Amino acid sequence: MQLKNRKSLALTASLAAMLTIAGCHKKNPAPPPPPAPTEAAPAPTATITASPDTIDAGGQSTLTWQTTNATDVSIEGLGQVGAQGTQTVRPTQTTSYHLIAHGDGGSADATATVTIAAAAAPSAPSESNISEQEFEQQVKPVFFDYDSYDIRPDAQSAIQGAANFLNQHPNLKVVIGGYCDSRGSTEYNLALGENRANAAKQALVTAGVAPDRLRTVSYGKEKQFCTEQNEACWQQNRRAQFTLDQ
Repeated sequence: MQLKNRKSLALTASLAAMLTIAGCHKKNPAPPPPPAPTEAAPAPTATITASPDTIDAGGQSTLTWQTTNATDVSIEGLGQVGAQGTQTVRPTQTTSYHLIAHGDGGSADATATVTIAAAAAPSAPSESNISEQEFEQQVKPVFFDYDSYDIRPDAQSAIQGAANFLNQHPNLKVVIGGYCDSRGSTEYNLALGENRANAAKQALVTAGVAPDRLRTVSYGKEKQFCTEQNEACWQQNRRAQFTLDQ
């Protein structure tokens, strides 16, 4: 009986030893592989051009733009736009169009400028090309009442027309002659003619003509435009006459 128990104990010990040895040789499971690195999103690109980039006032230009890798595109002054496209613009002053493109990989921007060309200054008329006939057509004489050197209301249009022409031709110089009809003394009419010439000069100065461009002279009754003895003829002689100062 004792021998049987001993065999049983020996068998049990042997099995325990075998299990212990088997447990020592068991392998741990391998760790999972690391995750693959995430690829960075590509950065956006952006270009914009204006054709033509210089225009006259009131003209137009065409903007052309191109972007890549962008999910949101805008142009300052125009708002949201497509990833690529064209648009006609008519700026009233020199303007820069700034394009901004946003995407998962960042942002990009570009700018196109449309310049308004300066208006060319009008060339001044050549004073040497103005003839006496043209001058007389534009600068009419001023007529006066008998024994008076006051500028009459009906002479205002002649004064204004003369001033406009002279202001457009700033290099012209003018002689203003004062004339009278044949009645009265020579001395009296010389003084009256001088007053008429000065009155016409002052009216032109008031209308904007520089006084140093105007020279006065009195002819009194010495140079008659009409020699008949009637009111219609005398009226023609009571005048301030403008001529080019050569």
